[in-house]
Amino acid sequence: MTRSKRSCDLLRTDALERCIDRITGSYDDDKSINNLESAALPNSRAVIDAFHHLKSAIYLGFYSTRPLTPANLRQSIAENLYPAYEILTEQIFRVLVYERNRRPDSPAPAPEQAEEVVVRLLDSLPALRATLDGDVRAAFDEDPAAQSVEEVVFSYPSLEAITAYRIANILHRENIPMIPRIITEAAHSEAGIDIHPGATIGHNLFIDHGTGVVIGETAEIGNNVKIYQGVTLGALSLRGSAAKAELHKMKRHPTLEDDVTIYSGATILGGDTVIGRGSVIGGNVWLVESVPPYSKLTYRPGSGYSLSKLERVRAVGGRAKARRH
Repeated sequence: MTRSKRSCDLLRTDALERCIDRITGSYDDDKSINNLESAALPNSRAVIDAFHHLKSAIYLGFYSTRPLTPANLRQSIAENLYPAYEILTEQIFRVLVYERNRRPDSPAPAPEQAEEVVVRLLDSLPALRATLDGDVRAAFDEDPAAQSVEEVVFSYPSLEAITAYRIANILHRENIPMIPRIITEAAHSEAGIDIHPGATIGHNLFIDHGTGVVIGETAEIGNNVKIYQGVTLGALSLRGSAAKAELHKMKRHPTLEDDVTIYSGATILGGDTVIGRGSVIGGNVWLVESVPPYSKLTYRPGSGYSLSKLERVRAVGGRAKARRH
């Protein structure tokens, strides 16, 4: 470093100290972001690290850095579950303590509570692997571009988002705050697919391409549903119509019954909106009312919407096929 550069740095010191003083002073008021108890909050990087350990245990053959055999399989799984257990136990206990501090009238959590939640999560992984296997198979079966199941696991962003959702949903149903959203939002940032951990999603979900898909907290999705990119399953604006606590209890997002297909750019809103079984919703449709089973709704510029009935036919390959009357 030259003498002139060192002098320049020294000249900036007073200005830097003034900036530090001003920023420190900005914590004196009641800003919502002034939380100084961050040590008691869950650490998002640790939570995401635990998620990656769980994902590795679920798809072990795809993430292992060494050859796997029946002899070392258990050990390889243990190498992921032990750190996941330790990280999540600490992070869940942190968030339970933090929530208790926000509500002093609630009972103080015990460390055993966090451990019990994590054990139940880990105990659910065999069933979760079976569910995710169905999601993988749905992507492979429904996408002609998929050359192998391995390609789906390695490269489909929808699987990243669905895996994160299914793990986070278990914790959401355990009433664990914050941590489920950390998991799904990390996947959202990677995959471009936003699935709230509170949504209810059945088996064999396939999100094709996926970028821009939004699935809200109270959305319900049945089995064998296919969703294309840019689809929103959202809520109607209810601002000012009820207290936030009451809104949280309401079903605000739509229901898709089994065997529904939603094409790209469709927006479906409202908790009373039900897309009947076997229906097809065309691209760019804006929908705030229910559609009967086995219907086809399309949008034609200049002529509005067109709704036609579809004939129920025998399911082929696990998904309902339909044709227009």
